Amino acid sequence: MMRSLIVVVAVALLSALGAEVAIARPPNVIIIYADDLGSVDLGCYGAADLETPHTDALAARGVRFTQFYSAAPVCSSSRAALLTGRYPVRCGVPANAGSQRGQKSGLPAAEVTLGEMFASADYATAHIGKWHLGYDDGLLPNQQGFQHSFGHMGGCIDNYSHFFYWSGPNVHDLYRNGQEIHEDGKYFPDLMVAEAKTFIDHHRDEPFFIYFAMNLPHYPYQGEAKWLERFKDLPHPRNLYAAFVASQDERIGALLKAVDDVNLTDETIVIFQSDNGHSTEERAHWGGGSAGPYRGAKFSLFEGGIRLPAIISWPGHVPAGETRGQLAHACDWLPTLAELCQVKIVNPEIDGASLVEVLKDHQSPSPHKVVHWQVGLGPGAQWAVRDGDWKLLGNALDTTDGHKTTKFDLFLANLADDPSEQTNQIAAHPDIVRRLQAEHAQWVKSAAQK
Repeated sequence: MMRSLIVVVAVALLSALGAEVAIARPPNVIIIYADDLGSVDLGCYGAADLETPHTDALAARGVRFTQFYSAAPVCSSSRAALLTGRYPVRCGVPANAGSQRGQKSGLPAAEVTLGEMFASADYATAHIGKWHLGYDDGLLPNQQGFQHSFGHMGGCIDNYSHFFYWSGPNVHDLYRNGQEIHEDGKYFPDLMVAEAKTFIDHHRDEPFFIYFAMNLPHYPYQGEAKWLERFKDLPHPRNLYAAFVASQDERIGALLKAVDDVNLTDETIVIFQSDNGHSTEERAHWGGGSAGPYRGAKFSLFEGGIRLPAIISWPGHVPAGETRGQLAHACDWLPTLAELCQVKIVNPEIDGASLVEVLKDHQSPSPHKVVHWQVGLGPGAQWAVRDGDWKLLGNALDTTDGHKTTKFDLFLANLADDPSEQTNQIAAHPDIVRRLQAEHAQWVKSAAQK
């Protein structure tokens, strides 16, 4: 309401002065968040055996990052950081939240989300898809800044029955604005697109923010029959994963078409990112996704768990068909969007930094010299710090092979020389190890103080 009031007053004053009135509409924002998509698993990132034309087209009309990091190699922590602009340890989600009622973990109500930031600026706000940031009262999307919510609250569901199917009894998990609904047999990605179309149509005359949190290609791999047939000659489980990624891409195309159908493409910022690397869990058939040259996968702080596809498009405002190699981080989206949309950051205590200058100029430096990660709490927590080209990992898990996870107490790599993190240089550079350990210790202390 405040934005609307300001616009009305401004128009009245300008009209009284005889000035020409041209009030620009604030841009809409859609964040498309993929689930367990591998580091290189889009055509525009070099995947020759997948079909992702719609996501590739988004990159062709925007900027694609090549050194973009999620805030964590696990679902909930990554999502919490995206929505708050704060490292997971600082925003209270250092590990995955519960997937059933009664499991109290989740994003604390005191944290300020992108939904709350945009709602405070008079945007219509929606969460559509996966939540996985708390299942109990006080932690649900409608209580975290999203005026409209549709999707599942836990970590994953069957895409046809909409049941969470492991860790205890099967639990039906499909809600609209906190009320359980049943859409038995309907493909969840299609339900997401239909919900988004309705929301866009209802709010086409006002700015809107949609957090479109897809549950693909997270297991269970349930690609459509036509895509399973298309990829039948790929080795297992790549064939199953490829079909699911193609099913995801087709829904991304349908979502973008819904925006175009109401002539809002040029007025809409679209961001695409994966939450973490591909899964090598048994439920994911021990793999299917790819980290390309990078070591690690989901649950790992090696590059394959956190270095991921990320794209931003806003025709006429963001360069088209360009790449950026600067280090960037999921926490950066909040301040970037605040600057692009001229929206006030509600909580200034964030870890992200605006990428607007990087978007404008490929030679602009990264806003980060040092970036931190931590999964869990306490001395056994997995952690990493990147300072320039040096990256030190502690209690590091290599999940490249789902059958066997390897742990390193300390692992030092120079990413300029060894982006695949194959050579552990702790013995060759003990001074750098000590410096980065000290940086991490200081950061842990400051993060605990929030």
